[in-house]
Amino acid sequence: MKFATLALVLAAAIPTMAQTANTFQPASTNVWGAEYPRIDASGRAEFRIKAPDASKVQINFWGNPKLDMTKGADGEWTLTTKPLVPGFHYYTVIVDGFEASDPGSHTFFGGGKDASGIEIPEPGSTYYLPTHVRHGAVRELWYFSKVTGTWRHAMIYFPPGYAANTRTRYPVLYLQHGAGEDETGWIKQGHANFIMDNLLAAGKTKPFLIVMAYGYARRAGYVEPVLTGRPFGSPEAMKAMQEMFSAFEDDLTQVLIPYVDTHFRTLSDRDHRAMAGLSMGGMQTFDITFHHLDMFSYIGGFSGAAGIIGGGKFDPKTAYNGAMADPVAFARRVHLLWIGVGTDEPRMMYTGLENLHHELEAAHVLHVFYESPGTSHEWQTWRRDLNDFAPRLFR
Repeated sequence: MKFATLALVLAAAIPTMAQTANTFQPASTNVWGAEYPRIDASGRAEFRIKAPDASKVQINFWGNPKLDMTKGADGEWTLTTKPLVPGFHYYTVIVDGFEASDPGSHTFFGGGKDASGIEIPEPGSTYYLPTHVRHGAVRELWYFSKVTGTWRHAMIYFPPGYAANTRTRYPVLYLQHGAGEDETGWIKQGHANFIMDNLLAAGKTKPFLIVMAYGYARRAGYVEPVLTGRPFGSPEAMKAMQEMFSAFEDDLTQVLIPYVDTHFRTLSDRDHRAMAGLSMGGMQTFDITFHHLDMFSYIGGFSGAAGIIGGGKFDPKTAYNGAMADPVAFARRVHLLWIGVGTDEPRMMYTGLENLHHELEAAHVLHVFYESPGTSHEWQTWRRDLNDFAPRLFR
């Protein structure tokens, strides 16, 4: 559940040199002047790596079998894949066992490290791309946290007109990244700013700020336990995660939100504040918003929500101290409860979210359940999620 391409449908991608070179164009995710990697209209990707002294070079799309490249007489290694699923995909290059980024690609923070990424266009879709519309602005924010005792970083999207409309105040969406990623992901990988620009230009959503916070936190003085050899899900690992979640919750609610409301023109009541997140960020969203329903009235989980892992039964009548026990009262208090999932997500995650949907439905808890067709635990799912979620906010 940590990062993007668990179901990148590469099938058994076979290296071949029988492609016509002029059908391929450099990927939009390449660095300036880099000819490779390249993609064609069908979504195939062509890679070329110069490593004349290497004995084995592979392309590693995360969550899929590593793909062997073919060495040419000039020391260039090449690979052409079968068509890839549209969207953004992380990958690395493995040269004689050493994993590195592709020098032809920009890097993106995912899986706990900077990695290469390639964008495969989705035919007919421009909602997440820059188009000829008015564009908002994205700024970096540094603030000192009394919770962590450190300086912390966030990204903020301002809708078009924010700078000019000096008497207008705006609602705020707090939008969280997933595990292994950071606060830059929703802009660099997710294109949240372009999604909002296009929705606003089409009149499909109201203007609001988006704050993207760094989702990891450690309290001042807290000593991280040594977890070497401890499997994910062990009592020690779960306790450490709960501590991180708790510290982030306090940082967000006690430091970042007051800072944003003090320094920017926001509407600071709960009716104008939303929170959503992907994967880990979705779990954080549910924990934080349900613990602070005095602060939030719009809630979104993108491939991550409450009680989806481990097969446990989620009871809407008792969860979160009975916040949903009276579904009519809950609907008056929470204006939107939204859950999204890709149809090709890992089975445990898809089943967990589907079960959550059915349990909420059976308890008559008003909510939205959205399925992204043909996508997995990846950015194309979460782009579609935001594109559906944002127009429902602050109506």
